Amino acid sequence: MDNDSEDTSRPPVRAPLSRALATAVVDLSAAGVESPRVDAELLAAHVLGVSRGRLLLVDSLRPEELSRFTALVAERARRIPLQHLLGTAAFRHLELQVGDGVFVPRPETELLAGWGIEHTAPGATVVDLCSGTGAIALAVADEAAPGRVVAVERSAAALSFLRRNAAAFPVVEVVEGDVTDPGLLPGLTVDVLLCNPPYVPSQTPVPPEVARDPAEAVFGGRDGLTVIRPVIALAARLVKPGGVVGIEHDDVHGEAVPELLRADGRFTEVTAHDDLTGRPRYATARRA
Repeated sequence: MDNDSEDTSRPPVRAPLSRALATAVVDLSAAGVESPRVDAELLAAHVLGVSRGRLLLVDSLRPEELSRFTALVAERARRIPLQHLLGTAAFRHLELQVGDGVFVPRPETELLAGWGIEHTAPGATVVDLCSGTGAIALAVADEAAPGRVVAVERSAAALSFLRRNAAAFPVVEVVEGDVTDPGLLPGLTVDVLLCNPPYVPSQTPVPPEVARDPAEAVFGGRDGLTVIRPVIALAARLVKPGGVVGIEHDDVHGEAVPELLRADGRFTEVTAHDDLTGRPRYATARRA
């Protein structure tokens, strides 16, 4: 038998997963990725089609798996968002489809969603403004028992993801609209209004991953409040007496957003909330 025949009969050489992960962690760390080990493991799990927790049961990669994993790590090292590479973003108990053109939901927004879930009584009407992927709206639909959830988004690209994500939740109604339009959602009254608007002041430096999000979903004008101001006025019109509103904001707005809610004059119980790092993150109020 000649050498060529012998070569083709041999099984492909598998690469140790531990070595591939170690190399990936070094590369991602050098690129400034904040969680290199977690990201490397999630990319490996994605390539292998298993959960991250089951990586312990895998000891090696086939050549094609190693090639794909190496390519994904290189993309992540270029600071392509991890969620774009995976095609999904985890949010509370959900896996949401994400990609170019839609804001990737962040873990800190889970706090606002959790507050909204706690305040959603069975049969309640909930509106999620600046819905993006639908993260907040779908979390409420998934974990509470609302009668109706209205998810509002104006971006055509984001609407595409929102509609796909919302397809599994009949209670969620997707509405194309601009939250700065004072006539938005005419005739609707709601029990709970939630909003994660664009709120980063326009001159603020952001990480490379955030810079890949649509600018209109990140930046809220020079002071970061360009969208929040009309959202508060809209909330005062839409929320029924006794209903509640929750608005996420930048960590520099810990005093400004609660003060805007108080200054409107139609809200009581205005409360500032911090995130898990102790930074100001969202404000809530009750409609008088």
